[in-house]
Formats: sequence, C-alpha cells, structure tokens
Amino acid sequence: MSVSSQAKLPIKMLNDRLLVKISKEDGERRSSGGIVIPATAQVAKRLVWAEVVALGQNVRAAEAGDNVLFSPDDRFEVEVQGEDYIMLRERDLHAVAASRIEGSTGLYL
Repeated sequence: MSVSSQAKLPIKMLNDRLLVKISKEDGERRSSGGIVIPATAQVAKRLVWAEVVALGQNVRAAEAGDNVLFSPDDRFEVEVQGEDYIMLRERDLHAVAASRIEGSTGLYL
C-alpha cells in the first residue's frame, strides 16, 4: 500500500527534525545584470534562509514560523501534497531569526 493511494494523513515530526519551506524568491537570485541564477547553481558555500513549517518534540532553538539559516548541502527534499519541503536536523541550523529573539547581534532581517 503506497502513501499516495491513501487519504490525507497527519504527519508528526520526530526527534530533532524540522520541516522547512524555501520561498520562491529565495530559491532563485538575479545578478546585477538581471540574469536569473537558479538555486541549484554552485556559488561557493552559500547558506539559505527558510521558514519552519513543522518540528519534532526535541527541537529547542526554533518554533513554527521562524526563519532558519542552513547549508543546502545538509538537506533532504520531500514532497507533501504537491508542495516541496526540506527536512533538516536541528544541529544543521546556523541561525534562527524570529521576533521573539532579543537583538543581541545587531543584525535584522
């Protein structure tokens, strides 16, 4: 029995896993000349921001709705109901941006 043949099932994230979604704008960039640079283009080691959609019970540093910074090399892609998401471990996060966090670095998104 395949998952696609069943009715919609609820999903529970486990342990330290996060399900995040990269916005369409963040997936592609434009050069100063207007050329579209796809998200898959290799440009040094560029980190990516994404929004947390769901998280496991052991995640402590982020909450649903937060923006997190991670390396695209540390990701696993998954499709849920026709939408593409990325599965991460909490230890793969480099930073968390949220309104509830005190501005200790002086940097803001």
